[in-house]
Amino acid sequence: MTSDVIVVGGGVVGLTTAVTLVERGLRVRVWSREDVTATTSAVAGALWWPYRIEPAALAGAWAVESLRVYGELAADPARTGVRWAAGVHADTVLAGLGPWAREVEGLRQLSAGEVPGPYTVGIAGRLPLIDMPVHLAWLRGRFEEAGGVFERRSVTGFGEAAQRARVVVDCTGLGARELSPDTGLRPVRGQLVLVENPGVEEWFTAADAAARETTYFFPQPGRLVLGGTAEDGAESLVPDPATAEAIVARCARVRPEIAGARVLGHRVGLRPARAGGVRIEAVPLPGGGRLVHHYGHGGAGVTVAWGCARRAADLVCG
Repeated sequence: MTSDVIVVGGGVVGLTTAVTLVERGLRVRVWSREDVTATTSAVAGALWWPYRIEPAALAGAWAVESLRVYGELAADPARTGVRWAAGVHADTVLAGLGPWAREVEGLRQLSAGEVPGPYTVGIAGRLPLIDMPVHLAWLRGRFEEAGGVFERRSVTGFGEAAQRARVVVDCTGLGARELSPDTGLRPVRGQLVLVENPGVEEWFTAADAAARETTYFFPQPGRLVLGGTAEDGAESLVPDPATAEAIVARCARVRPEIAGARVLGHRVGLRPARAGGVRIEAVPLPGGGRLVHHYGHGGAGVTVAWGCARRAADLVCG
């Protein structure tokens, strides 16, 4: 055995889990097919908010636990990529949210005249906004500084990892369809457009969890992230020009200056949705080892990362 634990997957879920484990005193390796900045997580917007994730009751608790961590990390945004930002969730009623919303300080129902764009209802709040390339690099750095080892490595099964560690943690996201295998996993395609920021300082979302098209923009350092789509079952990673044009047009209905912003690039990511919701479960491996499955976070992997990581770590240590 070269490690106590091997975490397979280098996105936000895998890295947060690896940090949690190594800081509990375990010898941990991460095996990741891609560099952290090339994972699906790097494409995320990424605003803290429980979106397209089940089961709702557990997700709310995981999200609140993660919110507290992000609140601490926001004290050093240049290093961690996490900062507090104000904005509006349109088409949202405060009373319709789950119990977790009572734990979010400062959420406020807006009057019709306060909601921007063609919307008549919404809530305002100040939430963590995460610059994902910076945050992922920071997570890897924190992991390695604590003694963890990050390796670029592809896997076709968990047997090889099980020969090198007593516990393997499966944070492979959509890849668990083949590796677990889990036929309940499906992609939910999200397309984004990156533009020069024309002066937008607050985030905005109008994202019905049942809709294929969403409208949101997130001001990040050096860019404004525009979205988006939620195409259930679609797997193409190639940006569609017509979809990109429609995204810009929807965002410009809220902030007209976005229409003339210079396009910097396009991004596509596949959210790992799962029938039955997030899977955090330990199963035995041949030879007495343990495999901890930890995937299926839908559109809220960033939002629940720390709460879920702690639950997965409990199964590892247990």
